[in-house]
Amino acid sequence: MTRTARNVLFLCTGNSARSILAEALLNARGDGRFRAYSAGSHPKGSVHPLALELLAGRGIPTGGLRSKSWDEFARPGAPEMDFVFTVCDNAAGETCPVWPGRPVTAHWGIPDPAAVEGSGERKPSAFLDAYTQLGSRISLFLELPLEGLDRSSLQRKLGEIGASRTNVSRA
Repeated sequence: MTRTARNVLFLCTGNSARSILAEALLNARGDGRFRAYSAGSHPKGSVHPLALELLAGRGIPTGGLRSKSWDEFARPGAPEMDFVFTVCDNAAGETCPVWPGRPVTAHWGIPDPAAVEGSGERKPSAFLDAYTQLGSRISLFLELPLEGLDRSSLQRKLGEIGASRTNVSRA
């Protein structure tokens, strides 16, 4: 029996960089097993141009990516989430809406590349670092035997992924 795709929501404060990168990465790599979304507690209203540039440069589709409030996913009729991941410390510390269903949650904190100041390659390098770290965590998530884990084991594994400092090639 084929199971429908599992819904995953990535949260950060501004929903302009980290959560957007995670949404695009999981949708690109999830092989139809997952449907990723992203949102923010205080959305910026637009996706950071360097996030879009980085994704497009790696052949990851950017159509449909937009900065939006997490309220969209707490409303009646919103997709029911299987997983909710915070990717910034601010969003992890905020009181989140009540999500429909019983999603498994974890914190996968990543430094905010949009907050990096300076000129030259500092900001693009920060975006690449965030992309790489998110890509590593998403790869670990995709390797989990979801059907074979009970809820508490899954929660523990997701926490371990969030605590990991594993890096992958930037290729």
